Amino acid sequence: MTNKITLQVEGMTCGHCVKSVENSVGALNGVERVLVELNNGTVNVEFNNDVDVQKITDTIEDQGYTVGA
Repeated sequence: MTNKITLQVEGMTCGHCVKSVENSVGALNGVERVLVELNNGTVNVEFNNDVDVQKITDTIEDQGYTVGA
């Protein structure tokens, strides 16, 4: 089963930020798709049941960004 989540992320300002988040989250086992929308500060993630949402959040925050509610 594929799950989808949209996270509000603060601190992303450029193409490097997009690549950083997409590459780090995309490398998690079970993540099927990552799409960063820089204009509205969101990260859309499609993932299977092997991935915990907290792991996705932690991975984004490890890159230096803040995940909002």
